[in-house]
Amino acid sequence: MGRRGQSGNGGGGDAGELLDTAVRGVVTAPEEGLDLALDTGASLLAASAGSWPAVSRAALGHADTAVGRCWSAGWRPADLVRVVRRDLKPVHLALAVDLIAAEGRRHPAAALDRRWQDQLRELEAEVWWPSDEAYLSGFAQRHRLDRFALATVLLELLRSWGRLPPIAPVGPAPGRAAHSAHSARAEQRQRGPVAGEPRMLSRIRALLAKAESTDFPEEAEALTAKAQQLMAQHSIDEALLAVEGADPHAPGALRIGVDNPYEGPKTMLLDAVAAANRCRVVWAKEFGFCTVIGFDADLDGVELLYTSLLVQATHAMQQAGARQHLDGASRTKAFRQSFLVAYAARIRERLTEATERTTSEAAAGRHLREDGTAEQLVPDERLLPALKARTEAVDHEVGRMFPKLVSQRVRVSDGEGWAAGRAAADRASLRGRSGEIRG
Repeated sequence: MGRRGQSGNGGGGDAGELLDTAVRGVVTAPEEGLDLALDTGASLLAASAGSWPAVSRAALGHADTAVGRCWSAGWRPADLVRVVRRDLKPVHLALAVDLIAAEGRRHPAAALDRRWQDQLRELEAEVWWPSDEAYLSGFAQRHRLDRFALATVLLELLRSWGRLPPIAPVGPAPGRAAHSAHSARAEQRQRGPVAGEPRMLSRIRALLAKAESTDFPEEAEALTAKAQQLMAQHSIDEALLAVEGADPHAPGALRIGVDNPYEGPKTMLLDAVAAANRCRVVWAKEFGFCTVIGFDADLDGVELLYTSLLVQATHAMQQAGARQHLDGASRTKAFRQSFLVAYAARIRERLTEATERTTSEAAAGRHLREDGTAEQLVPDERLLPALKARTEAVDHEVGRMFPKLVSQRVRVSDGEGWAAGRAAADRASLRGRSGEIRG
């Protein structure tokens, strides 16, 4: 860590009070005084060699409070990990996952909503230590840290979390998960191979996995287009169920990480996918994520399709290679920025066309089955008003969650990159026009 602290058997005092003092000093320290605050706090903790088990227990107790405060302020497990991944080091990330797992012991699974449980599962947040008194020693052994280095990592992590501002919540905090009509109905549906996932989404996931893995552009285009059609049909089915009173008419939200490099064009791609699926995107650039607002079934599809298209776009961009100016200087960054902006623009048009086509066919009574085949039903005159009502509900929710929004544009400076990006989007499956993103 670049700093060395004291060692020995000194320290004295209650471990909890000592830790609280050290954390408070680090969290409130200005940037220019941070090194001194870290050195002082870490030295005091490391010097408590005889009471290190008590320090370990106090650290987990303090982390419970710190993490719980973040939950109350609107943050979720993936958000806290994303902040650490962007600003700190891998050892901080490992510690963050452990502290989230430790705090999670306070909440039974029934107190957590579906996406919260999914995030914990993806993080592999598990309590591996035999006792709270043994945690810090076990972590130090795993990561080959002395007490001073570990104390520094702990204080740096708690400072990072302790300075986070409140943000708009995208779901209930632990203990406040509501058992909605949507979740009750979902439990009664046939399931796909992914636990807790409707079979339609499992079919979409399988199509996108094939699109990512194929070496044939035409096949990828067909597979991704079919996935979007199924997503649109899934949304239509949900809208009609809502009209029948089977689902509360209320949008939700989720957050999707959007990191550098090329975070602006990536956000444009997410916005293109969201708009085609009746969702809205708000970009929090300073935190490296976007909030997507929409109805639950649409949000699931947006996350799946965006992730797949980003994989396809990145692969195509890397295949396009590096670029140089005539004088030999690199213009790869400008080329790739323009490539991804054009890719997102092209995707927007093609996804929108697929959604509009499926909606028109559904209004005429043509229903797309989960296996991709179609059946003719009696046209339902409630469909278009129901979809309009859902769009209006999403817009209202955006206004409630984010009353002050500004538009941002992403610049394009490389014509060759723009042309290559549009061509790659054609090969991937979609198309669109350059537009604004909200943030």
